[in-house]
Amino acid sequence: MKILIIYLLVINLVAFTLYGIDKGKAKRHRWRIPEATLIGIGAVGGSIGALLGMYSFRHKTQHWKFKIGIPVILIAQIVLAIILIRQGYLHSFL
Repeated sequence: MKILIIYLLVINLVAFTLYGIDKGKAKRHRWRIPEATLIGIGAVGGSIGALLGMYSFRHKTQHWKFKIGIPVILIAQIVLAIILIRQGYLHSFL
């Protein structure tokens, strides 16, 4: 397996897990994971995991920063990946 695919699998698993942890902490009124961290993990490649975590755990789905921001990040990442693949920049990573 190539490094980019491994990275994306790991970062998305981490994102999904962080959303689950934060939801559990919210229910118990404990210290929370900062919103910047939750959005940031999506921005560095974990947008699919973040989106799945949001809807699996029903967490942050009413906050516009997440409801709109995470899908926009995912779309931007898909567009960027398509551009990079067409230009030949990602062939060595795939």
